[in-house]
Parts: sequence; structure tokens; C-alpha cells
Amino acid sequence: MTEAPPAKPTGAKLLVVDDDPDMLRLLSMRLASSNYQVTAVTSAESALTQLEIEHPQLVLSDVRLPGRDGLALFDEIRKRHPTLPVILLTAHGTIPDAVEATARGVFTYLTKPYDGRELLEKIAQALALGSPATPTSKGGGDESWRAEIVSRSNRMSEVLAEARMIAQSDASVLLRGDSGAGKELLARAIHRASARASRPFVAVNCGAIPEALLESELFGHMKGAFTDAVANHKGLFQQADGGTLLLDEIGDMPPALQVKLLRVLQERAVRPLGASQSIEVDVRIISATHRDLDAAMAAHQFREDLYYRLNVVTLTLPPLSARREDIPLLANHFLQRLSVKYGKRLSGFAPEALKALTTASWPGNVRQLFNVVEQVCALSSSPLIPLSLVQRALRVPSVEVQTYAEAKQRFERDYLVGLLKLTDGNVADAARLADRNRTEFYRLLQKHELTPGHFKADVSPTPGDPVAN
Repeated sequence: MTEAPPAKPTGAKLLVVDDDPDMLRLLSMRLASSNYQVTAVTSAESALTQLEIEHPQLVLSDVRLPGRDGLALFDEIRKRHPTLPVILLTAHGTIPDAVEATARGVFTYLTKPYDGRELLEKIAQALALGSPATPTSKGGGDESWRAEIVSRSNRMSEVLAEARMIAQSDASVLLRGDSGAGKELLARAIHRASARASRPFVAVNCGAIPEALLESELFGHMKGAFTDAVANHKGLFQQADGGTLLLDEIGDMPPALQVKLLRVLQERAVRPLGASQSIEVDVRIISATHRDLDAAMAAHQFREDLYYRLNVVTLTLPPLSARREDIPLLANHFLQRLSVKYGKRLSGFAPEALKALTTASWPGNVRQLFNVVEQVCALSSSPLIPLSLVQRALRVPSVEVQTYAEAKQRFERDYLVGLLKLTDGNVADAARLADRNRTEFYRLLQKHELTPGHFKADVSPTPGDPVAN
């Protein structure tokens, strides 16, 4: 009988860093036997590279590493991935450093030789803190809470990790990001990941409703409160009771309503227009804006006290241009959805068409990408979307993507031109600044067809001048 292969680890992803091969092997075996997915590297630089390739849920690192040590690695991780827990392994001599690092945010440290059971307990505690169980309408622990957000970029993974942590509390959240970046989708994801998931999610665009109607829309009104109030109207705060209210484009809210909103948030009660008594409401507030609220406060267009009430936690969504690896994923996802809507059998994008999408500038972000895909879907007469349709839909120039050789060539030429300008065409001085001998420097100038005499002050170039100083 053939022996069944061992089951693959299905637990959390761990990144382990240690320059001792024997220790690294021992750690990896112990963690893998506990069902963790382990990636092992021998230096801080390798660890930082690995962080860009995959998204581990915890880093376990030795303090003593070649080059950049474990403490410097932690500082860099904290800058790039502020929610990623880090555990340090330290010898007796480095305990003071480890204690200091713990004060700066390291989850904990363990001294060598470490206790295996304690190590596993600390890892479990760190993972529970960094990625708590997520109650959703489909049960805890799955990814349904973020099903609408299609992404594989590390930057979005960081935002989603923070969003999932924030969802466990009732703290007010301010979502920042350009128009079309997906702020409402993220707000809905936070709601689904929270204990309020079974209660209503209500969204309102504060900039799309006239000021005269916005107060009634938010807080409600009683019959007869004003001319057209022919019946009682339950406002959005009451409609969202027990759930989540998204105040989209909060930066566009009129100043008079900002005062009333602040009172509602402080008292946790609303008074409909025409009512004599307030009504208690239990609502989690998520607000969103593409405006610079700090500048708006400085210009006295947004109340500072309301800002700090709304901005308990801030999440910033990256623009689509900063997560280009998501563009093919999103484009094909939208194409599948829209092909059903338009009743067409579309198989995908031609390689040139997909490249054009990936390199476009996308000022309108994900919303613009959806619109472009919808246009090509509606107009396509073949299963494979051609480049011509994508170019027609984009109507904007694509970002130039150079090959490595082209980029190197351009940089080298620009660098040489800069040196010659700086030294007024003096090759000896330019070569000295470049830390190259004159012969090698001349070869570089000839390679790029640069004539030093053209860079001398007050000297007009003569066609056919030799490359000379």
C-alpha cells in the first residue's frame, strides 16, 4: 500500500528569520508540525524582500542577524506593515535591546534556548491579536466579509488587515482616498466583518443631497414639520439603528449641519424635525472623503471637534495606479460580470489590450476601470477584447513602461549629461565626480554620442566636433 503524503500545513503564514541554519531548520520543522505555513530566510534583507512577495501573518526573528539586525528589521516592518506582529528571539546579552523593542511595539521576545510550548503559545496570542475571529453573516473565520474587494496587492492586504481589526470595535472610522478608489466597498466590508453584520448598512452621500433636504434625510421629520412633510419620515440614523451608517463625502457637509451631527454623535440620539423629544440611536459611524480635511479645518470649512470625533481610526485606500498588479484581476472580474449583463460570451482580453489597461494612468481609479470594461464589453463583436476597443474606451495616453535595458540606457545618458553640465564640459572633473578613469569615461561619452565641447560655457557647438576635452 502506498503511504499517503503528509498533509500540507493549512494554518497561518509565518516568516522566520535566523542566520543559524540549524536553528532555522529546527524552528521551521517545529512550526510546520503545528500546522503553520513557514517561510524561512537567513537575513533581514531577505525577509523584507519576502514581505513584498507574500503577506505573512507573523514574523519570528532572531535579534542577531548579519547586516541589518532584528531590531532594525522590526523598525522597517513597522513602517511598511504597522499591524504585522513581530516576535524576537534573543540571547541573554541582547535582552535589554529586546525589552526596548517591546516598548516600541514588538509583540514579545523569547530568550534562547526557548521553550517550545511557550513559543507556540506566544505565536497563537500574537495571531489572535493581529487577526481576530471575524463574525460574519456566513459564520466566523471565512473571507466573505471582503468578497466584493478583488485584490492581490500587498498595499491592499495591509488596508484589509487593519480594516478587519477595526471591525471588532465600534470605533468611528475615517476612510480617505481618491474618488473611485472603493471607499464604500471597504465600508461595507468593515460592516460585514463586525458584530453588527446582521443589522442594516446605510450609506448617504453628503455632497449629493441639497442642504435643505440633508437634515431631514439624516435625522428624519414629523408630519407637518414643513410644507411638504405630509407624513412622518424616519431618518437614516434611525434606519441604521443597530448597524452602520456611512457618511460619504463628509467633507462636503454644510457647516450648519456639522454642528447638529456633532450633537447627535455626542448624545447618541436624534431629534427629527418638528419633534419635541429625542430618539436614542445605536449606530457605528464610518465616514469617507476624497478631500483634505486638514486643509478644510485650517480654512474653517470643517469643524475640528467633529473631525476628531469621526477620525478615531483612519484608513487610506491606495489609488489604482499604486496597485497595478490588481488591474488584470479586476478587469477580468468585471468582464465576467458584465458579459452576463450584456448576454455575451467573452473569453478575456488580448495581451496587448490587457497591457494597455495595466499601463493606463487611471485618474478615476476602480470606478473608471469598471466603466472602461463595461464600454468594451458593450461594443465587442468578438470573444476576445481587442486593443483597439480598449484604446477607444481609455481616451487617455498610456504610461510609458520601459524595458530594464531602456531604463538603464536613459538613466546613464541623463547622468552623464548632468555631470557635463555641472563641470562645463570638463571631462577630467566629470570623470572624477563619477569615480571613473578618463579612458572609461570617454568610452561612455562615445557610447551615448555626447560631445563635451557642447557643454562648455559660451561655446556654440560645431557639427562634427570630435569627442574631446
